[in-house]
Amino acid sequence: MIKMNQPAPNFEGVTAYQNGEFKNISLADYKGKWLVFFFYPRDFTFVCPTEIKGFGEKEQAFKDLGAKVLAASTDSEWSHKAWFERDLPDVKYPILADTNHAVAREYDVLEEADGSAHRGLFIIDPEGVIQYALISAGSVGRSVDETLRVLEALQTGELCPMAWERGKDTLGKA
Repeated sequence: MIKMNQPAPNFEGVTAYQNGEFKNISLADYKGKWLVFFFYPRDFTFVCPTEIKGFGEKEQAFKDLGAKVLAASTDSEWSHKAWFERDLPDVKYPILADTNHAVAREYDVLEEADGSAHRGLFIIDPEGVIQYALISAGSVGRSVDETLRVLEALQTGELCPMAWERGKDTLGKA
C-alpha cells in the first residue's frame, strides 16, 4: 500500500516509449530529482490525451522546478508508439509500458478486473520518497496546474494553506 513519507515502490528496466524510441527506465534514473509520475488507463482513449498533452505543454514548468515527468499505462510500448506518433507527437517525456502490471500493482492503481491502470498521480521527492498521491475516477482528468501548485508547495518545506500559490505566505515550518 502506498504511504506518505515512505520510499516509492521501486521499478527497474521497464520499457518506455519516448520520442520515437524505446528505452529501459528505472526509478533510480530519477534519484536527486523531483518526479511527477502518473498513470492513465489506456492508449487511444478520450480523457487520457487531454492530460498527457497538458503535462507535455507544461513540461518546461516542471523542469524549471527541478522535476521530471513520467507517465505509465499497462499498454505495450508498441501501442504507445502508434498512438503518440499519430495523436501526441509533441509529447516528449517517457511513457512506461507496464505490460506485466507490476508497477501499477505496486503503486496501488491496477484495476485487476481488466488490467488497466486507474488515474494515479504521485510526486516523489529527490530522495525517492512519496510526498503526494492522488487516485481519481477514470472519467475525470487531472489538473496539471494543480499538480504544479502542489509541487511548488512541497518544495517550500513549509505548511501551505489551501490554494497557496508561489509568492504567497506560508504557515511556517511544520
